[in-house]
Amino acid sequence: MDSAAKKLDERYTYGDYKTWDDDTRWELIDGEAFCMSPGASNYHQLLFGALHMELALRFKGKKCKVYAAPFDVLLPNGDEDEDDIVNVVQPDIMIVCDRSKIHFRGIIGAPDVVFEILSPSTSKRDLSVKLGLYERAGVREYFVVNPYDESVTAFGENSGSRFSKKTVYSASDVLKFDTFAELEIPLTQIFEELSPFGGE
Repeated sequence: MDSAAKKLDERYTYGDYKTWDDDTRWELIDGEAFCMSPGASNYHQLLFGALHMELALRFKGKKCKVYAAPFDVLLPNGDEDEDDIVNVVQPDIMIVCDRSKIHFRGIIGAPDVVFEILSPSTSKRDLSVKLGLYERAGVREYFVVNPYDESVTAFGENSGSRFSKKTVYSASDVLKFDTFAELEIPLTQIFEELSPFGGE
């Protein structure tokens, strides 16, 4: 299907999504189609590369695996058939520990940890719609990386299995995880990738 032919006020499923053969990246949230273009800024790309490399090294040879976009994550609302799933997202980076969720074409079920790197076109969705979706789906920790003020906001489960804002980290802090108590990442080595650049 040509991307121009999609009616963004209609509702779609993963069965529809699989038939879209254009070069545009899409996500479905409650059946609504969201276009992932235009391409990412250099800030986004630099942080994405640094963070993904750091996490991939830390989890090399371990049970939990690190995946990066573009890679589909299907988040069912219940026990519906795969083609009837209405939530299909492509988190920037994710950590998945349950190997049964890993399939050839993507992940079916909630990753343990998700990272989204903000961009002007996605920030509102990442901080509202996706926050609610990841909470509802059972993601354990959600990290929102802001390239523009060099911060990371951590959301995690509270006693009611709903997200609460745990911590806002600055570029000089060490990122810590509830899910992996031994894992610490100095953010200076992530955000230092931005230092040669003065804009997007």
